[in-house]
Amino acid sequence: MGGRLLASSQPEPSLSDIATSAAHGEDSPYFAGWRAYDEDPYDPVTNPSGVIQMGLAENQVSFDLLEAYLREHPEASDCGVGFRENALFQDYHGLKSFRMAMASFMETIRGGKARFDPDRIVLTAGATAANELLTFILANPGDALLVPTPYYPGFDRDLRWRTGVNIVPVHCGSDTGFQVTAGALQAAFDEAVASGARVRGVVLTNPSNPLGTTIGRAVLEDIVDFVARNDLHLISDEIYSGSVFAAPELVSVAEVVEGRVRRGDGRGVAARVHVVYSLSKDLGLPGFRVGVVYSRNDAVVAAARRMSSFTLVSSQTQRTLAAMLSDAAFAAAYVGANRARLRERWDHMAAGLARAGLTCLRGNAGLFVWVDMRPLLEEATVAGELRLWRQVVAEARLNISPGSSCHCSEPGWFRVCFANMSLETLDVALQRLSCFTERWNKSIQN
Repeated sequence: MGGRLLASSQPEPSLSDIATSAAHGEDSPYFAGWRAYDEDPYDPVTNPSGVIQMGLAENQVSFDLLEAYLREHPEASDCGVGFRENALFQDYHGLKSFRMAMASFMETIRGGKARFDPDRIVLTAGATAANELLTFILANPGDALLVPTPYYPGFDRDLRWRTGVNIVPVHCGSDTGFQVTAGALQAAFDEAVASGARVRGVVLTNPSNPLGTTIGRAVLEDIVDFVARNDLHLISDEIYSGSVFAAPELVSVAEVVEGRVRRGDGRGVAARVHVVYSLSKDLGLPGFRVGVVYSRNDAVVAAARRMSSFTLVSSQTQRTLAAMLSDAAFAAAYVGANRARLRERWDHMAAGLARAGLTCLRGNAGLFVWVDMRPLLEEATVAGELRLWRQVVAEARLNISPGSSCHCSEPGWFRVCFANMSLETLDVALQRLSCFTERWNKSIQN
């Protein structure tokens, strides 16, 4: 006989502090918008009035190139080839062939301006795992990381939830194009230390998510000086590094560090800088769950390898991607075509926003635009921003991400993604947005 159900008056069994913590961040409007889409997803045929997902930074514009490669090279994804080797125990360090292919690809998308040693590549199941893994290695519970705003909403989960580490926002404004400065970092650091926090490092996204812009060389040099001066670490999340589609070109922090090492002034700096990469954005393969931690710090690499046992990448995935990325001609052609297509999408998006009476930050990278919707606010507050956001979801049936979910200090900015849908769906979304802004402006005037 089955066990007796507990009486409803009995308390539920308790769970751990981590399991019950609100630090997962999923109460954010960022995730609420996803739920609105999941409950009523748009389909041009079966549900034309559904919610269009513009809150997902996913790259589908070049997926046909990947499909064509696999059709022409079926051996790359044939599970029957080497099945025994794939199925049996794998080295926690990852397959040598894949780490070599990843190192080469990371060099290719940076124009050969930075070199990556395959033996210093640690594989993880995506950038989410890579960022959390580095946080575990570099900081203790209660310590803090400086993160310039606006920042990727998922960092509230990835960096804080299970690690117990705190995020100290470094507020950046539209007067500087939301670009971080060493002065802003120093001010945030001094304030955090004065409040009793133990700051362990800085986390950047370069190119920026949600801004879609790159960080200039001079600023990166200043940031590297800042972390060295204050005995900190620097995590540079560069998962959009292959999606820079316009000037200025990407300057990777790996390039900055390598230059200092060559000049003989990199001592004490190289061991502080760590790069995160993934194939989720540039190749549009989030389902493959492939991330990278790269560091010149031997102790960090050793610890990351040990911790990576909790977040391995399957052998079949590694073998398929090793074959694809080892094809230098394909990799170079893909990167070039993908950049051109993203540029076309960005231009198309900006033109559609202009028709709706909206502007955006001039971007040169990524899968999204940072849209200025401040003119539509009834009041320049977070509450006013969230009212506007709820109306966009309910009336325009668009899921876009409010700036407050990215901890933006100025209400009225929104991240809007453009690469996770067909051009036809994007046009539907832009038409909906145009109609919404027209109605909204009339309602405010009345």
